[in-house]
Amino acid sequence: MSYDLVVIGGGPGGYVAAIRAGQLGKKVACVEVERAGGTCLNWGCIPTKALLKNAHLFHTLKHQAKEFGITFDNLSYDWGAVIGRSRNVSDRLAGGVEFLFKKNKVDYVKGYGSVVDSTHVEVKARDGS
Repeated sequence: MSYDLVVIGGGPGGYVAAIRAGQLGKKVACVEVERAGGTCLNWGCIPTKALLKNAHLFHTLKHQAKEFGITFDNLSYDWGAVIGRSRNVSDRLAGGVEFLFKKNKVDYVKGYGSVVDSTHVEVKARDGS
């Protein structure tokens, strides 16, 4: 295929560049081996902040609930649900990036991208094919 721009990496720099080029009418592909959004959105900053929100809420309920007129007998948490919420937050945001790719006609290519020369990029699937 032929593109005006191929962006390797779907993190914050890559997806913004790809979407903007698409908005400007360029034929664009964004190559990403994992999920759009990069490490921060999928495994770092965002899911960590979601976990911290849960921890903060639990701490507030455990130590300050009575100040708000709230009482309970047994405060507990479901670790699977906590992790599930964190994943859901990241999945929604990554889905938003993928939606913007579609809206701006950016081809989202899953795989490892590498520059072959000044006009060619090679993409290999995760399995090496």
